[in-house]
Amino acid sequence: MDTQHKTSPKDVFLHLLAIVALYFSAGSFITLIFQLVNVWIPDLVAEHFYSLQGVYQAIRWSISVLAVVFPVYILTSWFLNRGYLANPSKRNLWIRKWLIYFTLFVSAIIIIGDLVFLMNNLLGGELTIRFLLKVLTVLFVASSVFSYYFWDLRRHKVE
Repeated sequence: MDTQHKTSPKDVFLHLLAIVALYFSAGSFITLIFQLVNVWIPDLVAEHFYSLQGVYQAIRWSISVLAVVFPVYILTSWFLNRGYLANPSKRNLWIRKWLIYFTLFVSAIIIIGDLVFLMNNLLGGELTIRFLLKVLTVLFVASSVFSYYFWDLRRHKVE
């Protein structure tokens, strides 16, 4: 039975909601870590370009997004996984496959770009602890997303 033609609006809604919630959560987590690095290790040269009030506003915003959106991702993923257990063929829905492969693509591009950025700054002698922490944050988040979805594809052999 070809399940690719049996994608319901509910399937599209749930898969899009999960992936958009993931993207917002990842971006907010990265922003939160960046701003915490800015507070903990201030850049004395660029200090006059930004205010701590703006940094704290970004921290509040990131925490707010994470507090609301990440649970939406968890709940939606749980609901989708429950549906996969009841009907394993739903793992082969076109919307799921396209969004997972798109997420793998975006994660891979971010990882590659992050490593290029790190190498460029390393070769330029401009490596600071602030910079390194931010690069490692992006690398951690993008690698975690990539690893999870790659593992999920291999585990269930989605074609």
